[in-house]
Amino acid sequence: MFNFILRRIAVVIPTFLGVTLLAFALIHMIPGDPVLVMMGERQIDPEFYKAALQRMGLDQPLYVQYGHYLLNLLQGNFGESIVTHEPVLSEFLKLFPATVELSICAMIFACLIGLPAGMLAATRRGTVIDHVTMGGALTGYSMPIFWWGLILIMLFSVHLGWTPVSGRIALEFDITPVTGFMLIDTLLSGEEGAFNSALHHLVLPAIVLGTIPMAVIARMTRSAMLEVLREDYIRTARAKGLGRTRIVIVHALRNALMPVVTVIGLQIGTLLAGAVLTETIFSWPGIGKWLIDSISRRDYPVVQGGILLIATLVISVNLLVDILYGVINPRIRHAR
Repeated sequence: MFNFILRRIAVVIPTFLGVTLLAFALIHMIPGDPVLVMMGERQIDPEFYKAALQRMGLDQPLYVQYGHYLLNLLQGNFGESIVTHEPVLSEFLKLFPATVELSICAMIFACLIGLPAGMLAATRRGTVIDHVTMGGALTGYSMPIFWWGLILIMLFSVHLGWTPVSGRIALEFDITPVTGFMLIDTLLSGEEGAFNSALHHLVLPAIVLGTIPMAVIARMTRSAMLEVLREDYIRTARAKGLGRTRIVIVHALRNALMPVVTVIGLQIGTLLAGAVLTETIFSWPGIGKWLIDSISRRDYPVVQGGILLIATLVISVNLLVDILYGVINPRIRHAR
């Protein structure tokens, strides 16, 4: 097991270095002079320009700049915003709970709908239910997030008035952040109606963000269930006269869940990528909206640091899923 973990970490290290190289190159891929672009391309004093160039380290050779960049990363320094002058890591940690809360609720929605839908399609293979379920999953997977989000806003917020259009909670509530998770903070605050308001604000963004993972989970569950249902021990269970529900729930589902769990872990990257669009559509104050706002303000150190932090998070989650999969399935540990 120890060698298996070391092999996985050895694969992750060059991946991480590649990500740092891409993030470092972002500043130098900007068309024109990076300092002038970040300052708004306005006429600036030559002395100020020289000082900004030195402060950003852009007057050094590229290999020296990259070395300093890696050294700062090892010390937890991901740069500083040129708009707010706050450390990028500090801003990221402040906004990250909002994205995590949204992603967790989206994944709960995806599992609650995707798993039963996949099981139903597998047990009704070739019927109308199977075709309708898989057609719905394919539609959900193919639907652009921004288009799906706008449709739900028009229907449930504008036409029916059931859910708010944007934000995390109504303006009448002044909740003091404790954990950063609005659902928990509203419960801790004791303000009447605050939790319901936070929940109503969360419903549509979670559905929009969870639609693609839901479709992936439904299709994977159907595929895994069909494979398990062909096994000899399932035929033996049928021959013993066991009911369909017991065969599916007790004997087939547990073995079919292993690849599904792996897919659920790998959907973390999809959720973070989808959060950028979802948070922008619903004005959700998380890291996705933070990155989009930083791009529009040409705050490239924030974009650079934010992308690197998100990539680090995705790499870490995938590493954890790989290790857990190796713990569950010993054959994976010995595979080369």
